[in-house]
Amino acid sequence: MKTSVMQALLLCLTFAGAYVPARVLGEQGEAQSAADTKRAAAPEEGAHDEESALKLTATERKAQGIETAKVSRRALSEMVTAPGEVLMNAYRSAQITPRVGAQIVARGARLGEQVKQGQPLVTLSSVEVAQAQGDLIETDQEWRRVKQLGRKVVSEKRYVAVQVARQRAYATVRAYGMSEKQIATLLKGADATRATGEFDLFAPQDGTVISDVFVVGEFVTPGRVLFELTDVNKPWVEAQLNPPDADKVRVGTPVRVSRDGRRWLEGQVIQLYYRLDSKTRTHPVRIEVNGSDAILTAGEYVDVAVQTSEAEPVFAVPREALVLMQGSQTVFKLEGDELHPQPVETGVTRAGWTEIKAGLAEGDEIVVKGAFLLKSLALKSQMGEGDGH
Repeated sequence: MKTSVMQALLLCLTFAGAYVPARVLGEQGEAQSAADTKRAAAPEEGAHDEESALKLTATERKAQGIETAKVSRRALSEMVTAPGEVLMNAYRSAQITPRVGAQIVARGARLGEQVKQGQPLVTLSSVEVAQAQGDLIETDQEWRRVKQLGRKVVSEKRYVAVQVARQRAYATVRAYGMSEKQIATLLKGADATRATGEFDLFAPQDGTVISDVFVVGEFVTPGRVLFELTDVNKPWVEAQLNPPDADKVRVGTPVRVSRDGRRWLEGQVIQLYYRLDSKTRTHPVRIEVNGSDAILTAGEYVDVAVQTSEAEPVFAVPREALVLMQGSQTVFKLEGDELHPQPVETGVTRAGWTEIKAGLAEGDEIVVKGAFLLKSLALKSQMGEGDGH
């Protein structure tokens, strides 16, 4: 009010031809300009804060696939990157094959199924196995009789011959694939009608069925692969390193593996090849990937980052936690149920992790998965606010 009166008085003096110092007019104009600027800036700042923060409850974040984690220190060691190929872990795999010609009677597992050690996978029927089963029943009965009579009644030669015959028959059915439990059932009650020639092949380990190329009723020869099992959670990756880089690698060296350059799986070097690849002149190293819900498929090509030196721990965040907003690298910081864009100063990026030089403190909780979605929601919200004005 006081300012308005002064302005009116000055205008009247001016129109009347009175001299008014320019300094006085300038001071009044500057004061008015500052006041107008302050009034204009106040609502804009409030609107910016409102637009920046996104409010999502824990339930809503989970439904959107948004994950958070606390900022901590991490050693971003020097890494060597190289191409790699995913291989089936031969030390955690098995092939199930018949040891005798047989016909397939029934299937006990299918492609992709998880099976347990000792689980029956396939039932077979064989004339040779039927003969071996009959021989075992016969020799087992004879051995029981001779054993009951004892060495005082039966000659030593006869005693040993019957014992050896029974053991040979037992070993034969075991060699054909019958389990001890199956043999015990076969011999129970000395029933010759049990010698049908049918027997099961069992899973020698826990694993996933990755191959089952056969049909029921098919006759298969010895050595024919009916099933392949493997532990899909611990595959191998074979990486090709330049010889100077391979010289820095040892068994147990930490490794990170990625199929897309964004999500990385942990692993370690388990073997170093003795020979260089004759075509590429590179040094192959074998890596075992730690168990993960992200299944790598045999034959798939991946990126491999092998640690070659130690480094001091620094604040670091996953690379996918960073988005570019208003020209700055930004993360979304969780405060209660609000997600605030937080500009940060970044450093080096190694194996999917980026150093944070400024902008975050240890223990701050940030979004590590879903940052691009939040950026889209923030931009959409700002566009909506702009349309409303």
